[in-house]
Amino acid sequence: LLEPSDVIAVRDQPLMLDCWVQGEEPIMVTWRKNGVPLPPSPRVQVLANGTLFLQSFQKRREGSEADMGEYDCAAQNRYGMLVSRKARVLLASLPKFHTHPLSMSVDEGGVARFQCQINGVPEANITWERDRVPLSTTDNRYTLLPMGILQVTGVRQADAGVFRCVATNPANTRSSHEAVLNITDGASRIYKEPAILSGPQNLTITVHQTAILECIATGNPRPIVSWSRLDGRSIGVEGIQVLGTGNLMISDVSLQHSGVYVCAANRPGTRMRRTALGRLVVQAPPEFLQWPQSVSKPAGGSAVFSCVAQGVPEPHLIWLKNGKVLMPGHNVKLTNNNSTLALTRISSEDEAIYQCIAENSAGTNQASARLAVALSKDLPAAPQGFTASVLSPNALQITWSQPPADVTDSIIGYVLHIRKTGEVDSLELQEAISKGSFQHDITNLEVATTYSLYLKAYSPLGASQQSHTVVATTLGGVPTPPTFFTKVVNSSAVQVLWELPSKAGKAEGFRLSYRKVPHADFQGPIQLPCHINAHTISNMESGAVYEVKLVAYNGNGESDCSKRLVSLAEEGVSDQSTGGDSLCQCRDGEASLGGIVIGIHIGTACIIFCVLFLMFGYRRSLFCSKGTQDSWSVPRDDARHTGNPKDGANCPRGKAVPQVVTLSFYSTISFITVLLHLHYLP
Repeated sequence: LLEPSDVIAVRDQPLMLDCWVQGEEPIMVTWRKNGVPLPPSPRVQVLANGTLFLQSFQKRREGSEADMGEYDCAAQNRYGMLVSRKARVLLASLPKFHTHPLSMSVDEGGVARFQCQINGVPEANITWERDRVPLSTTDNRYTLLPMGILQVTGVRQADAGVFRCVATNPANTRSSHEAVLNITDGASRIYKEPAILSGPQNLTITVHQTAILECIATGNPRPIVSWSRLDGRSIGVEGIQVLGTGNLMISDVSLQHSGVYVCAANRPGTRMRRTALGRLVVQAPPEFLQWPQSVSKPAGGSAVFSCVAQGVPEPHLIWLKNGKVLMPGHNVKLTNNNSTLALTRISSEDEAIYQCIAENSAGTNQASARLAVALSKDLPAAPQGFTASVLSPNALQITWSQPPADVTDSIIGYVLHIRKTGEVDSLELQEAISKGSFQHDITNLEVATTYSLYLKAYSPLGASQQSHTVVATTLGGVPTPPTFFTKVVNSSAVQVLWELPSKAGKAEGFRLSYRKVPHADFQGPIQLPCHINAHTISNMESGAVYEVKLVAYNGNGESDCSKRLVSLAEEGVSDQSTGGDSLCQCRDGEASLGGIVIGIHIGTACIIFCVLFLMFGYRRSLFCSKGTQDSWSVPRDDARHTGNPKDGANCPRGKAVPQVVTLSFYSTISFITVLLHLHYLP
């Protein structure tokens, strides 16, 4: 493929762009401009050899587009399509000067410098005139730099005059404003420190071009100009030349010439000097270190193409398949910064010409390879009659026709390919289906979601072509329960806020209800549209506890309800998230919840103590009634008694126990009553 090159066209002149292709005939060559196919017209023709011919190159005018732009050609035969690089076509032009030379006065023997700048397409050739007469190029005191700079060293009275520059290119010729050079005398013996009148500017060029770094210095005595690199490396001698008294020219630059260059103006015989810096950046267009190779692979197999390129700056790689940008998909993977292209589960649809395009700011390069798919006659045919129907909000059913018996015997199974419409191919899901099935249910799908599906049959030799693709949408389900919280606005109003659902089965609206606890009946529901996510309930009873209920609904029904409890304070306003808890704010003189809890604990402890005391007293009484001698019992008055009481004898002290217990019980109850009474006194 002979690709078109960048070109600068002249208005109303013919233009030809080459596109020569070699390959198996027939080959069809087409052209595109800015990515759009060029329509046929009498003014634009594609010649038999593929060359694009424009009879008269036109600038933009009413009713037609300009011919400037990016052109590329595409060549196609039965094996695929190959696309050329983009050729940039510009119109030759020469606008007005944007920098004119300035008048100046220079001491005799000093240095004069004039500059003019103009942006021409192509770059204009600049010459200089003094008093409308071209300057002599044989005088080595005059240095003309290609950037539109004129340097005059060791000026004389004869150099005085009117200077101007003349710019010429195929489009036009223009002259700049005039500048006067005045020469003053009598100052040649005055000492002047060295100074750099103009130092090097930052410059970016491409390899093999010529770099010129300016450096012109003044002073008395005349300073000596020298060059060095900031990194200390040697500048070298090959291709290095000094223009005039100090300008550095590097011919045929390479990447090694990139760096920061230092211009130094030195006073002779001393260490006094002035310096100026300029950065030179050398770029290199992409070059391939490894390019893709054409391969032939069986259907169902895999293929890998490698493409490695170098350049400055680092090239960016893209891949084309038959002239179209190739993106990662279900069987296409790009790795290693796009330097490796892997194709899996190859089918006849993957047979194409693949191009690796390497691009950077210095240029483009491309390499191509062909993938041939070897199809076996024994591969099964694509499944026929493939359809999909809706079963439920979460399920689809697919069916397809049963192939003939001789074909069925060679099939080992089917694979279903399914993905959501709009998702990238890499998110595709696959599901295996047994060979004896011609109907399959797909479950666990998302509600109200559209899916794209196709089917392939597999034999031991590989996969069939895919069936035609069908699209099906699951039924919508009820919305998910809304998540909400409440905020107390004041003593009689609560604001309810909730999140709007973002998934399938979206809500068509919301229903908000509330009730005062412990009442059973809810007030409402309050109907709210689907775009509203907040509502304020007012006219509520101050200090009461309410239960708030929220449900989302659509045409399929209501969601499960979400409930929250919220307590309204009698005074003051407090924001609170609801979750069944509430806050209580009390006035001075009212019992606090903490006090009630403490009182209950004290009373409970006292009651337990009394119960234990009663049980202990009852036990002692029982022992005495059985004649058991207790250490605290008082013996009978009968002095003749020397042993235990006889059976049936009474215990005098034992009779007093119930009285003591009863007295203790009533004393404890009285004590609790006094504590609670004292606690609740205002």
